Amino acid sequence: MRTDPSHSGIELADRLNADCHCVSLDSASLEAELERVSPGFHDEVMAGRPHLFSSSVAFVSAEHVRRMARLVAAVERVVAMPAYRDHVLAWAPESARHRCAAPGVFLGYDFHLGSTGPQLIEINTNAGGGLLNALLARAQKACCDDVEALLPGDLGGDTPEHLFLEMFRAEWKAFAQKVGAGDTVKRIAIVDEAPQTQYLYPEFVLFRRLFEQAGIAAVICDPQELAFRDGALWHGAGRIDLVYNRLTDFALDAPANAALRAAYLADAALVTPHPQAHALYADKRNLVALSDDTLLTSWGVDAETRTTLANKIPRTELVLARNADDLWARRKQLFFKPAAGYGSKAAYRGDKITRRVFDEVLAGSYIAQALVPPSSRTLKVGEAPVELKLDLRNYVYAGHVQLIAARLWQGQTTNFRTPGGGFAPVLTVPSVQGAA
Repeated sequence: MRTDPSHSGIELADRLNADCHCVSLDSASLEAELERVSPGFHDEVMAGRPHLFSSSVAFVSAEHVRRMARLVAAVERVVAMPAYRDHVLAWAPESARHRCAAPGVFLGYDFHLGSTGPQLIEINTNAGGGLLNALLARAQKACCDDVEALLPGDLGGDTPEHLFLEMFRAEWKAFAQKVGAGDTVKRIAIVDEAPQTQYLYPEFVLFRRLFEQAGIAAVICDPQELAFRDGALWHGAGRIDLVYNRLTDFALDAPANAALRAAYLADAALVTPHPQAHALYADKRNLVALSDDTLLTSWGVDAETRTTLANKIPRTELVLARNADDLWARRKQLFFKPAAGYGSKAAYRGDKITRRVFDEVLAGSYIAQALVPPSSRTLKVGEAPVELKLDLRNYVYAGHVQLIAARLWQGQTTNFRTPGGGFAPVLTVPSVQGAA
């Protein structure tokens, strides 16, 4: 099809998401990428994860990419303010009050493309999928000339893998300067509960390989395999300098994480991301503050930053028992999330919630966010076109967007159970395009 050159990149991206049903995933290339890790790794990854990777890409306009970056920068400006930090740390767990010199790796800014442009749905620490999406982006083929023009190629001479590795090195440099450690990180532990049972375990293997290729010893382990003794963190006989923390016990309060918590509080090892990073960015109650213009004004946040936040963060409020009747009356326009939630667990669309579940929400620590339905991507599954929901994850470090990926799914919340769905590379559509 042809489009008028006056059509914006936003309109064109929407049309491509609706009308381009082509398969761009080069399955042979993806298999080769995974087999480079170890023989049989491709089959190991795909056997229990048939919907990890989508067969196609998602299209996003350059203008929307810029708007998301502006929101990231606006949030960073507020997070740097002492008044904001005092406000959110007031409800944070004790471990989050320990200040780490390193900012923390892999913030995930998740957006829906609403009718007014990108809307920030939530911020996550230890956002998964970065390396998997870097690999996936290289395993695409051009399904037509117009898509070929948008493929990332060599990513401008740099790669996400290099950016991620340099991120960990920057973390270590900041930490080492604080505690007087050596310039080079020697051993990294990639830590999660029962790591081999985790859905994104293949990414842990990819990170271990990335670190080892850079000359850094690396191990994947459960936190109970770690020991804190003699002022250091140990895995067996190996001293751990840096922990890449994939746990969802964000405060490190669980007894199983005692050694890791002790090492973190003693600055005996760098834990990243760490409890304070979660408290500053990922506690869902923070969105209440970031969408409260009166509060932001009282802190001295400038007008431009406040406007950016107001335009790109859906109105968010605390769920309080005294507001139960009002919240129930407005439930169809709201999305309910636990304050310390992750991965869409115990999150509910208001138009789907039952009175029983609503009473459980009232008894918990929840926020209610103005509902912003996700945009869509239409793909062929078999011979039939299927409309999938689409959200965008910006992988961010120190205020800079390193990679943008999409997730495609059907259902109430994001998942990896939908045929045709999963992670998908994002292709940026220029602001003006003549053909599609």
